[in-house]
Amino acid sequence: MNNKLGWMLDDAMKMPETLYAILLSADGLLMAHSERISRDDADRNAAAMSGLQALARNTAEFCGETAENWQQTVNEFPGGYIFLVAAGPGAYLAVSATDKVDMEGVSSRLQELVQRLGNELTTPPRYAQQESGSLA
Repeated sequence: MNNKLGWMLDDAMKMPETLYAILLSADGLLMAHSERISRDDADRNAAAMSGLQALARNTAEFCGETAENWQQTVNEFPGGYIFLVAAGPGAYLAVSATDKVDMEGVSSRLQELVQRLGNELTTPPRYAQQESGSLA
């Protein structure tokens, strides 16, 4: 992993009281991490967040929704929060924060970041190859 999207996560971490951010695939592979978290911790948390999103998506019918409509899960602990959001097809963004964080502010910032990440995660369409083998 070359962490080429790490700078985008670092940008999100400029919000007061945020701690760490990771971008992960649905199967728990680390795609990027903020600078403040070690690679080992980011890997371990990516695997855990994969399980968390799977649980959240599979409980969607409890509120009359389908798994495809899952958007965000927030876990609260005595000292803070974990925000887990869909970041594109098969990608998820997790951010941790202290209990003093502006929850609405973080949610808004994460949605902005998801828009930016979506542009980075989407592969541009390939041009059809011509018979000569060059790209059209």
